[in-house]
Amino acid sequence: MAKENASAFVREQSQSLGSDDAKVCIVEFMDPACETCAAYFPFLKQLMDANPGKIKLVLRYAPFHDDADYFVKMLEAAKKQGKYWETLNIMFKSQPCWASHTNPQPQEIWQFLPMAGLDVEQLQKDMTDPSIEKIIEQDIADVKTLDVHKTPGFFVNGKPLQTFSYLQLQQLIESEILANYPK
Repeated sequence: MAKENASAFVREQSQSLGSDDAKVCIVEFMDPACETCAAYFPFLKQLMDANPGKIKLVLRYAPFHDDADYFVKMLEAAKKQGKYWETLNIMFKSQPCWASHTNPQPQEIWQFLPMAGLDVEQLQKDMTDPSIEKIIEQDIADVKTLDVHKTPGFFVNGKPLQTFSYLQLQQLIESEILANYPK
């Protein structure tokens, strides 16, 4: 990817998992209501577990689905309570109950959020924080800059995933591991 777009991959407020010293950085533009994003998340965690310290996962938002901004606001509000990853896991596991393409019911997510250990009342207040709207706006601008059209959208060390499949993503990650961690 062009150097002028480098900052579009990772922003200060971007949520990450894995070592900051990792030489392989996966940037995923995701939507909490995206079934494919939910399906890929355990796969990414397995790859990270199989390569300890070598991979960092950075999540960015591409809120393409109906009501996606609502769920992004929940995640960002959960981050204020130190419960981002717990909330994301609960969202992905309960997704069939609230994110149906034919009959979305966003209010149904609330019954699952206490399982993440959240103060739900505080979460509702924090969701209205104007700084969260700015995060969403920045991520949407970066989605346009990087020409992301679907979720999940993956970049590995700035290289876009050309063909969308588990195998292609795994091969791209493994090639970057080999290039950055010679044996």
